Amino acid sequence: MLYCSLTNAQVITLSDLECDYLNAQQCCYRLNLWVIPKLAAHLLLSLVFLLTGHFYLFLASLPLAAFLVREYVKVPAGNFGVYDPTEIHRMGQLKAHMRDSVIGMGYYLVFFFIYLYW
Repeated sequence: MLYCSLTNAQVITLSDLECDYLNAQQCCYRLNLWVIPKLAAHLLLSLVFLLTGHFYLFLASLPLAAFLVREYVKVPAGNFGVYDPTEIHRMGQLKAHMRDSVIGMGYYLVFFFIYLYW
């Protein structure tokens, strides 16, 4: 459930930026604090699935793990992190980050019930 609350906080923070309740620097600082812990927690959960023999759950968690790793690795040189305050308003990046956060939240919501079942 930690993942879902982090993703929910991302959506709220990004919507605050979109409505000009936060400036870009504050928003990106808040969001970049949780990129590595979220990635580490998801990779740890995937590893636990693999080690405990839950291969279907492991395979189901791989797409999001790959997406999070790709998002972290593809940060251009010179940027402050995944969320960069100088570029977040350019080329629809705010909408793309919002879309990715909502998709991640939906993923965690669906898999919460799958985890309860299994």
